[in-house]
Amino acid sequence: MTTGAGGDLAERLEPHRRELVAHCYRLLGSVHEAEDLVQETMLRAWRARDRYDETRASLRTWLYSIATNACLTALEGRARRPLPSGLGVPSEDAEAPLTPSFEVPWLQPFPTDPADTVEARTGLRLALIAAVQVLPPRQRAVLVLREVLRFSAAEVASMLGASVASVNSALQRARAGLTAAEPTVSAVAAVPDDPEVRAVVDRYARAFEAADVDGLVALLTEDAVLEMPPVPLWYRGRADYGRFMARLFVLRGADWGTVPLWANGQPAFAAYSAGRLHTLQVFEVDGGRVARTVVFQDPRVFELFGLAPALPR
Repeated sequence: MTTGAGGDLAERLEPHRRELVAHCYRLLGSVHEAEDLVQETMLRAWRARDRYDETRASLRTWLYSIATNACLTALEGRARRPLPSGLGVPSEDAEAPLTPSFEVPWLQPFPTDPADTVEARTGLRLALIAAVQVLPPRQRAVLVLREVLRFSAAEVASMLGASVASVNSALQRARAGLTAAEPTVSAVAAVPDDPEVRAVVDRYARAFEAADVDGLVALLTEDAVLEMPPVPLWYRGRADYGRFMARLFVLRGADWGTVPLWANGQPAFAAYSAGRLHTLQVFEVDGGRVARTVVFQDPRVFELFGLAPALPR
């Protein structure tokens, strides 16, 4: 290491932790696994501190190189983390059994905050993360490093021990694969922090609290998607979406409360039924209407967001 003592390096590593967790999450689709691999990255950097030369790469670039390669090793032989819409066709049966599938390693949401920088939120949209999971691991890494984090082709080639030509080729294949997986998703998408976007979800929350199916349906796009991991069922279209919501309110009653949140840079809320935590719901808004709702029911997701088990007063 050319400058600084070990203690100084430790202090310089820590400010990079959160962005590295976001990076590993983009590649892995799991916040828990991302946190573990970032801890491993910090340990690897500490152990290799005598070999770090800041004249060859910035500390940030060096850490991204270690983290990316740790993720690629972790992804060897692993199944991708999907959302239900990535597993098959939508259901048309609003009365289908709500049987969870715990053997599927489901995609997790990522806690964010409007106070986070745009850079911190870029490339975290759920639809994008789900689409990226379809790509082979190396293509995922190249796409995220080049198009989300804006590293140069030469920097990425150095990180991955590859040639610039192979990096450019992998990026072209990744773009094509991303378009095939989710045509409406781009790797660099606008962060949905427009106050009007939050206002749409707030109106949805008021209708949800009132168990107002007609009010909810009026806020949807024509082909809105509703999915509910770990239940593999999903629905497309206002009619089926509305029929399922009517079933939910019959099953769980009309006593609902919500707490506004942000996840993946998108508006979200925690839903409480009869005062008890029920789900975390994440929304994508398009043209002033809700285009996608992903409803998470996993207690591990609740823990990630620090959700109270009872509706706060």
